[in-house]
Amino acid sequence: MKKTLLILIAIAFVNGINAQGNSSVAVANPNVEGLYATPSICAKIIRLELSKLNKYSVYDAFDMEEVYAQDSSYRNNCLSKSCLVEFGNKLKADYMITGSYDLLANKIVITLKMIDVKNGTIYKSGLREFTNQEKELQRMTEIVMKEMLSIPVNTELVDRLKFDNDIITKSNVGKVSNSGPRVGVGFMSGSFYEFATRSKQQGGMDIVPVISMIGYQLEAQYVGTGNFSALAEFILNVNGLEQGKFLPTLSILNGFRFGSAGWEFAFGPGFTLTRTSNGFFDTEGHYGNAGDYYSVGSWNSDFSDYVYENNNDPNNTEMLSDDDYTNKGYVAEETLDERASVKGAFMFVMAFGRTFRAGALNIPVNVFYSSRGGGGIAGINVGFNVTKSKSTIGTGL
Repeated sequence: MKKTLLILIAIAFVNGINAQGNSSVAVANPNVEGLYATPSICAKIIRLELSKLNKYSVYDAFDMEEVYAQDSSYRNNCLSKSCLVEFGNKLKADYMITGSYDLLANKIVITLKMIDVKNGTIYKSGLREFTNQEKELQRMTEIVMKEMLSIPVNTELVDRLKFDNDIITKSNVGKVSNSGPRVGVGFMSGSFYEFATRSKQQGGMDIVPVISMIGYQLEAQYVGTGNFSALAEFILNVNGLEQGKFLPTLSILNGFRFGSAGWEFAFGPGFTLTRTSNGFFDTEGHYGNAGDYYSVGSWNSDFSDYVYENNNDPNNTEMLSDDDYTNKGYVAEETLDERASVKGAFMFVMAFGRTFRAGALNIPVNVFYSSRGGGGIAGINVGFNVTKSKSTIGTGL
């Protein structure tokens, strides 16, 4: 007797499962506000994600065309429970699904509801808010669909797409720390260009005014919500190695990152090692070749006794004072000079770019300009770093 009862219970259970598995579901076009996607596109996404679950027999768009032909109001305006029940009866469907896709400020809100056509009741419903990433509508729909049907969801996917309505306060600011290498190229301009192309005999570097940049970035985000971040960047670079030069720089930047796309702007001071001397350029060629550079030190040592005022007439000479170059209208100024002693120097750095993300991998791409003393370096650099930590300020975590 017990065995027979168990068999009957098992048969009833299997039949229940099969009945649910054979239940038919039709998707009515949802309401869409503020998005580029149309109601029909969103309906296709719902049908696709529902079919992938393999739980129901899902009507495709062609199965519904006959009813649409009889009454076009079902195509775009069937959102109420009574209309969905009526629509479902005409389709002979067990369940109807529809909902809404709304762009509200900086978030996308997706609502789904499943109507039991026979009983005329809401069988299941789901709602979730996401960050404004319309290209991820299908994954967003997948999340809401699975949550509505009590199916496990990939938590990592939810964390990447969910909307966090944070307020910028000390107690709930997300703190992110990233680090990684950077490579780039810089183009010299102004006095830097002149210094790079000047001959070594004249105190220049005698290199191509385009240099490589290899370095490392330390980044710390000290204020942040889902759509705004304030961050500090420390970037150490070694430049010009491919041309036999060792030109170190350290940039300390304060930046701001906006939106989920990762656009950012940063600025701040930079520190470098340099060599300079006080001198002048003989632009008229009074004492040698036109354009030659003379430091005050070299002038005093090389020209303190006699200077030929006219190189083409060695007989036309006169005693000249050490500052005779001023009589020619030249003024000694601080100028880059490889022959001088090393000292520190400051510069101003600006950068604009975007951080691309692939999971935990961040790929910052920036254009920058650093300026100092009438010259500068403009260029582009690319890096990569991994989100190493993510904690909340004030929690001790």
